[in-house]
Amino acid sequence: MDENNIVVNEELTQEQPQEQVSPLLNEEPQDDCIFCKIVQGEIPCYKIYENEFVIAFLDIADDCIGHTLVIPKKHYINIFDVPEAEYLEVMKAVKKIAFHYVADCGFEGVNVINANGKSAQQSVFHLHFHILPRTSDDELNAWPDLEKQYQDFEAVHKKLRIE
Repeated sequence: MDENNIVVNEELTQEQPQEQVSPLLNEEPQDDCIFCKIVQGEIPCYKIYENEFVIAFLDIADDCIGHTLVIPKKHYINIFDVPEAEYLEVMKAVKKIAFHYVADCGFEGVNVINANGKSAQQSVFHLHFHILPRTSDDELNAWPDLEKQYQDFEAVHKKLRIE
């Protein structure tokens, strides 16, 4: 890495972004967080997977066979306050579990769903990812049926692009 925060590799050179840490960051268990209580063993769960960073368990909503929640053991509200290293550990677990469901459990695919913030319909304010194991005949519709917005793509592109 040089003085400009550039990593030099034989095959490519890429800028390494500064990690953004939210002022909301609070890794300590929260008394009012149901997921923190599961991590601490205060509430039982049907554990699917666990390592030093994450725990995954069946969602008791009982809306989809094998509906699994993957959460960090430390309390983070959502993707905006989780440090990148912790986020990557969660995503590695999501991939490991999803692969297991398809390779070993007879499912044909998965939906991975995450909501960040109240306006995005996040219901439990502890970072979590839903894994919905799928088969071609399960008759679930996990994809929202959104109405066409007739947006000005040039204006949206200008607003959203990262320089």
